[in-house]
Amino acid sequence: MARRSPQAKKALSYARDRRNDYGENAKSSRRNIRRNKRVPHRADRHREQQLLAAATGPVAGTEAAEQVEMRLLAKKSMWMIKRWRKWRDTPLAEIVAKRLRRRARLGMDEPASGQARLERIRRRTRKPAA
Repeated sequence: MARRSPQAKKALSYARDRRNDYGENAKSSRRNIRRNKRVPHRADRHREQQLLAAATGPVAGTEAAEQVEMRLLAKKSMWMIKRWRKWRDTPLAEIVAKRLRRRARLGMDEPASGQARLERIRRRTRKPAA
């Protein structure tokens, strides 16, 4: 494998490295991902338990039991299923560009130097014509 130049390493870093831009501590994801998977399953189990409780007892009869069974076996509609999905973190190049634009907008950096830095990031992240 050929050695990479520092410029190629920087371009790879900008393209492959990712950062959490959700606005929370990146370490808290360890706990929050498990929680966000657990809560919808618990809600589904609770809903199913309520349906089954309605069909218990001698007064309920066979019609109520059949209706509950049909509702449990029926495909859950999308509004009944509570879902949570992970999404991937943002590439480092986008994070750095966003920070540079914010600095220029707030007057923390000169607009010209911010534009020059943004252009340098764009050049580094472009795919080489091969």
